[in-house]
Amino acid sequence: MWNRLLRTDADYATTLARLALGIVILPHGAQKLLGWFGGGGVSGTIGFFQSAWGIPAALTVLVIAAESFGALALIMGLAGRFAALGIAAVMTGAVLLQHASVGFFMNWTGTQAGEGFEFHLLAVGLALVVAIKGSGALSIDRVLASRWSDREDNRRHSEQRLRAAA
Repeated sequence: MWNRLLRTDADYATTLARLALGIVILPHGAQKLLGWFGGGGVSGTIGFFQSAWGIPAALTVLVIAAESFGALALIMGLAGRFAALGIAAVMTGAVLLQHASVGFFMNWTGTQAGEGFEFHLLAVGLALVVAIKGSGALSIDRVLASRWSDREDNRRHSEQRLRAAA
């Protein structure tokens, strides 16, 4: 099962998608987890999510984990499919709860009531690439899947030799 989840090819385009997504999402996670870049930290984020949207603390903690630890996992290429799906879920939730009502475009001119969902759509698109294709080249997933595959092959060959000898 783990081998199927981690299996990926040596695709550098997937690696670029994974890295871009992780690098862009990580500062948002740092805002929520550590209070960096003007963020509220864990308690501030939980309080804001509860008051603004009625999101329970447990769900907010999952959002914080996806955007911080999930982004780090993407950058390292560790459990990329799982991390990407978590970020896609967070971005979809953000669109449905807040950004869809504003419209498509980001608030570049400062004239809208908030930010549109174009950023979120790009993040979901990158996340789906990683969820479908895996972490790509230069990933921990690729190394682990290769090792598990080698072990499985060795186990199969040993069983075949035992059957042939019997």
